[in-house]
Amino acid sequence: MQVPPQLPEPPHFSLLYQSESCVVINKPAGISFHSDNDQAGLVVQLSEQLQQKLWPVHRLDKVTSGILLFATNEKSAAFFSQQFSQRQIQKRYLAVSSLKPKKKQGWVKGDMNKSRNGSWKLLRSQENPAITRFVSHFDDQQQKRLFLLSPTTGKTHQLRVAMKSLSAPIDGDQRYSGQPSDRTYLHAYALRFQEENGEQITLLCPPGKSDWPAIPQDWQDPKQLFQD
Repeated sequence: MQVPPQLPEPPHFSLLYQSESCVVINKPAGISFHSDNDQAGLVVQLSEQLQQKLWPVHRLDKVTSGILLFATNEKSAAFFSQQFSQRQIQKRYLAVSSLKPKKKQGWVKGDMNKSRNGSWKLLRSQENPAITRFVSHFDDQQQKRLFLLSPTTGKTHQLRVAMKSLSAPIDGDQRYSGQPSDRTYLHAYALRFQEENGEQITLLCPPGKSDWPAIPQDWQDPKQLFQD
């Protein structure tokens, strides 16, 4: 008699914030947002963990870890979706590259078009551009550069394409020619949003692993992190 393979236990997601209107988690890298090939996606797994229905209002790529917000009812989903669409929710990401960028800080702006095999490319045109502000810090010990990315738009693969355009693709990002690594080093680090009652919520979620370069002190201060 053949014994069926034992399926791995689903991950237990760490909650960063919870209220009547939303749930915010720390998403691990390597988990698909939606179910695929009979594998339950993140939305299904988290709903089962919390025993409640959830409404996604934004998403992260499978390779990306970090802060992810879900609404807990339809009314709240509309409220948060409107904040995202009107760019009222502020996001900060961390990325690592072993390669030297064209510049250490500045802006990446340009339209994005589909390329081959599900990839995207950055154009010089500015009709409906993806916009990303960035600063960076070189870690002498690891000999790698840590980037703080501040997108004002939310295009597919925007940050990964922006990093490639700087000649510093994210370590582990095989799709965009990143240096070989155990994962794609892109992490949703900080989120600032407004609750339905008007309360301003600011969340920081460091990667928490020693294989990431140290985060500079001023990047850990919410006031400096979200200054205009």
